Amino acid sequence: MTTPGTRSELPVVLLSHRGPVSFERDESGDRTASRGAGGLVTALTGLVSDLPDAVWVCAADSEEDVAVAAEREGKAVQVALEPEARLLDADGDGTAEGTPTVRLRLVEVEPQAHDDFYTVIANPLLWFLQHGMYGLALAPVLTKREHAAYEDGYVAVNRLFADAVIEEVKARGGRALVMLHDYHFYLVGQAVRERCPEALLSFFLHIPWPGPDAWRVLPPAWREQLLTGLLGNDVVAFHTEGFARNFLLCAQELLGLPVDLEAMTVQVGDREVAARHYPISIDVEAMRELAASDAVTGHAEALREEFCGQDRQLILRVDRTDPSKNIVRGFLAFATMLEDHPELAGRVSFLALLQPSRQDVPEYADYLAEIGATVARVNAAHGGEGYQPVDLRLAADLDLAVAAYTVCDVLMVNALADGMNLVAKEAVVVNRRASVLALSENTGAHQELGAFAVTLHPFDVQQQADALYEALTMDPGLRRARREAAARVVEENDIAKWLTSQLNDLGVTPGADR
Repeated sequence: MTTPGTRSELPVVLLSHRGPVSFERDESGDRTASRGAGGLVTALTGLVSDLPDAVWVCAADSEEDVAVAAEREGKAVQVALEPEARLLDADGDGTAEGTPTVRLRLVEVEPQAHDDFYTVIANPLLWFLQHGMYGLALAPVLTKREHAAYEDGYVAVNRLFADAVIEEVKARGGRALVMLHDYHFYLVGQAVRERCPEALLSFFLHIPWPGPDAWRVLPPAWREQLLTGLLGNDVVAFHTEGFARNFLLCAQELLGLPVDLEAMTVQVGDREVAARHYPISIDVEAMRELAASDAVTGHAEALREEFCGQDRQLILRVDRTDPSKNIVRGFLAFATMLEDHPELAGRVSFLALLQPSRQDVPEYADYLAEIGATVARVNAAHGGEGYQPVDLRLAADLDLAVAAYTVCDVLMVNALADGMNLVAKEAVVVNRRASVLALSENTGAHQELGAFAVTLHPFDVQQQADALYEALTMDPGLRRARREAAARVVEENDIAKWLTSQLNDLGVTPGADR
């Protein structure tokens, strides 16, 4: 670790699989640019756009991304962010002074290598392992296919991105703050350290990190490579203290390294690597501005008319159709509640706004089919004339989701495991109906908001049914007090604090005058 203030002038090289801007062609054949959504992209884009010598390395995710990269011979391109995203010419001309821009290094990955890297190793293998989703009796099964995908996909693609990061660091004199993000790039840190020893390396993981026994699913050589790769960083950061502690225990038990659980460090040769936790949050002001927009308020009015009149109540969930989100058990819990409390039939609806996710991965496609089948069974068993208990909508519509946040009576988040879960934080800061948060104890968000939520035990369908009933029948004054208290926690610990805390601990103050 560094002493605060000692590296305040370091340029930033940022790496994530998805970038802040993507390119496509419209119906007229003209190139378009669109900005990524979400608090993480917003925060990191703000950091990079404030620094004249910063660059964001990411995958070329579309054919047009590849074309843009080829036009610049693989070098970074400059993109203006306001009033809308657009690609600038090679000299960066054509923008007004003060217009925020970002330098973007788009890395092209050969399709077969990317498929091995992403759809065989990163998803589902690492994702399932780290979310505790394998039953182990029958899965996973590691064959020649997985071994080849690990070497030709995960290792090769990590090497490709490490080369891009190293080139950008060397272009900045070999000294830079390198900020690496997520489970796609466990091997990059060590590769960068070996060739850029003066760089300051920080890695942030956005998903859970389980204890040592979970990692024994992987061949010893793989898990040792993954851990060694992460230990090439100066700081390895997580959303919760528990995940950080699990990481240290893995270093101790799987690699035999000395750790200090009080200081939260591990000794790697003559280096000390710190494990830290920074709970990510949202841009509260931006979320509330969106909630007040005409598009959102129009949706909200329609939802209130459909679901909330005449003492009716609305349960909401907003999720990707990822098996880790535990959607099927959530519907079963709702059905159980209706069986236990038949007086609620016709009075309580369950609106599920679900975004299909990773349908190129068989497990995800199968899970989506099971979601649809479960909803059909629940509606057949508990529906009646003019009443459909579950309203399932498969779409990615942010305006509709935020509108639903504002009018729901209960937000259900019953994930099997989740690094954080930002849906819970988004909903509590914009809800206008004294909503109750029904929150899985296995989410990172539960550490911050659990005291103001009805806790869900994600494998216990009966308990979840009882918790939903408790939420729906809670005293209105208590509902309001809990939601307001949860909102204050999110307001005080927003996305800006998440980023600033990391930079302060690293002893780096780029953009301090923002």
